[in-house]
Amino acid sequence: MATVLNNKVNVRIMKRTILLIGFLFVTALLFGKVKGVKHVVLIGLDGWGAYSIPQADMPTVRIMMKGGAYTLESRSVLPSSSACNWASMIMGASPEIHGFTTWGSKKPEIPSRELSPYGLFPTVIGLLRDQRPDAEIGYVFEWDGMQYLCEREAVNHFAHVPPVEEQSDPIVQDAVQYIREKKPTFMMIAFNNPDEVGHKYGHDTPEYYAKLKELDGKIAQIVQAVQDAGIYEETVFILTADHGGKEKGHGGKTLQEMQIPFVVFGKGVRAGSVINNSTMIYDTAATIAWIFGLKQPQVWIGRPITEAFK
Repeated sequence: MATVLNNKVNVRIMKRTILLIGFLFVTALLFGKVKGVKHVVLIGLDGWGAYSIPQADMPTVRIMMKGGAYTLESRSVLPSSSACNWASMIMGASPEIHGFTTWGSKKPEIPSRELSPYGLFPTVIGLLRDQRPDAEIGYVFEWDGMQYLCEREAVNHFAHVPPVEEQSDPIVQDAVQYIREKKPTFMMIAFNNPDEVGHKYGHDTPEYYAKLKELDGKIAQIVQAVQDAGIYEETVFILTADHGGKEKGHGGKTLQEMQIPFVVFGKGVRAGSVINNSTMIYDTAATIAWIFGLKQPQVWIGRPITEAFK
């Protein structure tokens, strides 16, 4: 009799354990690794060198740095140019692996080590779509070269919004409207400045810093839109860049060209902390995937920047 009772108790315990494991698994899928986070907004500024932060008049960014976690020593891949670095940012790997190797790559110059079902090296956007089919995903950009780096079929809102006379108002208007209406699970907003100003007037110039001040106001509008949408308390913001710059160009091996800011702010972030671990641009994708609890492909080399979170 005792044996029978013990067996029944063991079965009950096993069932409860299975149910608990199932519950935890589903919870992880729904809410990811960072408790309570349901939305991530990635904002990228083309050509934003980390060297500029001490001098820049960017009150919104400074509030996010003070209230979040950041490093000014994250690095781009080589060459320190646009397409290969934007690709690395969302592909979780370096050019040697994903194959986008030049400033204006429209397709991999080196065959991608792996292809997703969308026919492109796997990005965090494709991972999110495949593992969270109901996710609302937005991808908004100014530079037309961004269109070749993302699985368009995986995106709900895919918008190329060119700037008007170096002003970034159209992309902000598009992003703000989309955020307020759709409350995206993930949204990437890629500005084409301050890079354009850097090429025209030079990096580390009065014109460059004036553009950073303007862009700070655009970031504030995006944050306000998240608040208006009622999802602010469930959102993580990531601010970063593809590369920096020197004089009127970039692509070289100087730290002025390679070092970029990485700022994380919002739900679950370790406020007021400096990220001391080594970080690379491809760690951005790994961090977003980790936040959402997504399974990362073996071909990725990026590591989640968990130091930034509680």
